[in-house]
Amino acid sequence: MQEEIARSAIDTFVSAFNASDDSYVTALLSRALTSDVVFWGPLGRSEGIAAVERFVLDIRHHPAGAGTMARCSEVDMPGEWARYRWAFTTPDGGPRLVGTDVVHLRRSLIDQVIVFAGETAPLTP
Repeated sequence: MQEEIARSAIDTFVSAFNASDDSYVTALLSRALTSDVVFWGPLGRSEGIAAVERFVLDIRHHPAGAGTMARCSEVDMPGEWARYRWAFTTPDGGPRLVGTDVVHLRRSLIDQVIVFAGETAPLTP
């Protein structure tokens, strides 16, 4: 049951990147995130839905064109934390970025997001 709730919040969050119009981003984020969400992104720590919205809009306005964000793994949820892999691809198969997000849920909404963009290098002996 808890994984279904997490999956729903995560999929709503991811859908904000793919909204048909920028005007829908805030509403989608408000359905997925707490108002005091803490967002640990590539540029550091920020708080609140408005900060996450700025990040999402920056991705949506990628110089190579509007891309597609997709969850590309199952949601793994030990307790109140969940993780999932994602991929962002620009139009025509342009630059692709992959990563893993770790999120914390409170009352069915995401209250923390930690973004790990890029793949980790394999260990070499």
